[in-house]
Amino acid sequence: MNWKIAACRSCGYADLQLVLDLGTTPLADALVSHDRLSEPEIAAPLEVVFCSNCALLQINETVPPEILFCRDYPYFSSVSQSLMEHFQASACKLMETRKLGTGSLVIEAASNDGYMLQNFVQAGIPVLGIDPAEAPARKAQRRGIPTLNTFFGRDLAQQLKLEGKQADLFLANNVLAHIADLNGFVAGFRDILKPDGLAVIECPYVVDLVRKREFDTIYHQHLCYFSVTALDRLFRRHGIYLNDIERTNIHGGSLRLYVEPVEAVQTSVLELLDAERIEGVDTIDYYRHFSARVTALREDLLSLLSGLKTMGSRIAGYGAAAKATTLLAYCGLGRDHLEYIADLNSFKQGRYMAGNHIPVCHPSRLLEDKPDYVLLLSWNFAKEIIEQQQAYCNVGGHFIVPIPELKVC
Repeated sequence: MNWKIAACRSCGYADLQLVLDLGTTPLADALVSHDRLSEPEIAAPLEVVFCSNCALLQINETVPPEILFCRDYPYFSSVSQSLMEHFQASACKLMETRKLGTGSLVIEAASNDGYMLQNFVQAGIPVLGIDPAEAPARKAQRRGIPTLNTFFGRDLAQQLKLEGKQADLFLANNVLAHIADLNGFVAGFRDILKPDGLAVIECPYVVDLVRKREFDTIYHQHLCYFSVTALDRLFRRHGIYLNDIERTNIHGGSLRLYVEPVEAVQTSVLELLDAERIEGVDTIDYYRHFSARVTALREDLLSLLSGLKTMGSRIAGYGAAAKATTLLAYCGLGRDHLEYIADLNSFKQGRYMAGNHIPVCHPSRLLEDKPDYVLLLSWNFAKEIIEQQQAYCNVGGHFIVPIPELKVC
């Protein structure tokens, strides 16, 4: 299977430069049920390349989205309390600042299980969710949140527009990085916005990825890693404007983008564009230095785990997250390193990680058999998880936090 791209996903430039090779890895979130452990699994190269023409960092393989998102997709946003609080606060702010009411329409692409749209529904504001993953979409529908179980793109946007559905507010949280047809997605939400509408988009920030060595957030679902420079060029190509930005701590560091059909660029955007220029975010050297730091992190983590195992320590993991697939594969970690991985998501429990087949279980097991150390694979929720597992810590358990700096706590 050859899924390699021939040119930049944003501008079409063909001369892409290799930055980081993470090897051939299993597909993230492709958890395996017990009855399928002997079946072949899909794996693909995970290589990161840089476009010097538009400054977009991206992987150079496009696994078909029908494979990635439509079959037993295990991610449910509402599992994380901190994530729920983050998007509830965002929804409340938008309802107030945009003066949304019963005559408004909020459309969200990749609406998952309705974790954000439920806030608008509770306020009596009409909504429409769009998500290709069957299980989360069904859950949203059961909760009374109108949801189309499909992908969002320009064709769907034009169909909805013909039906008289145009958005006062268009939401897209942690989905822009997943889109192979970036230009079709952006053109789609440009079409579906009312002339005075607003698109609010959240995506991880490549500067945070680089500074904090968040290499494990690179996996096959995440096709692109955005700087403000690359985003501004992408949006302007479609006649819409990145007018305001907020930085958030969610997912290791993200951007909340405010995009409109009318240009009114705020200081927040100009300052980040200038900071990126000074830091060299639009140059290949910036990312090559990142690659060397990632290699050093892998060596340090392997050295720590090997030393602990030599001393007879028992080690488990926490968080059967997408990012865990990359970290485990790139570092060569398997069942000889981690006995199991605990995860609060019941959909994942009883299954196995792709590739290495480490079993996933309920977090209660940590307290039951008391491993000496737990490698925190969902490090972006470290505070929340460690607080939840305080009883395990109280009996002498320790967490290993690999990113942004390797530490034991």
